[in-house]
Amino acid sequence: MSELIRHKIKGTYLVVVQGDITEEEVDAIVNAANSHLKHGGGVAGAIVRKGGRVIQEESDKIGFCPVGKAVVTSAGKLKAKHVIHAVGPVWGEGDEENKLKSAVLSALTIATEKNLKSISIPAISTGIFGYPKGPGTRVIFDTCLDFLKNRNTSLLEIRLCSIDSETCGFFVSYVEELESEGC
Repeated sequence: MSELIRHKIKGTYLVVVQGDITEEEVDAIVNAANSHLKHGGGVAGAIVRKGGRVIQEESDKIGFCPVGKAVVTSAGKLKAKHVIHAVGPVWGEGDEENKLKSAVLSALTIATEKNLKSISIPAISTGIFGYPKGPGTRVIFDTCLDFLKNRNTSLLEIRLCSIDSETCGFFVSYVEELESEGC
């Protein structure tokens, strides 16, 4: 894992990390899930391959999660304790920005309700769901920022994680923008 930038907002660090989210040592990682919670490809497939079948089995018991919402399972053999499965929109289905905001907010809310201290979030919907990386990462970043500014949370660290350098570059530029504004 390569930490690229770190910025503190109201007692919580917002950190951009380049690397494999399945290696994150946090209380919860967020899975970019589909509504049926079938974790075959992308980030979801990697999480189940590394964490073990129990993650898929627990997801099967939940069965369904609507777009814009999130649910939680254990993390199996991962270093994290929980996997929060956030269902972002497929690009082109309509109202994508609000659905992505809702998915990220739902994940952060679950983490706070569970009194977690750290969470790692990928660029939900910007992979196989086709959400353009620039606009998608902006929505994710802005939602995390608004959450930190306007809500009380147990979270001490929100990590924005991607294996992809282009995606990390977007996140880094948003943090630098924030720093240049003196926030």
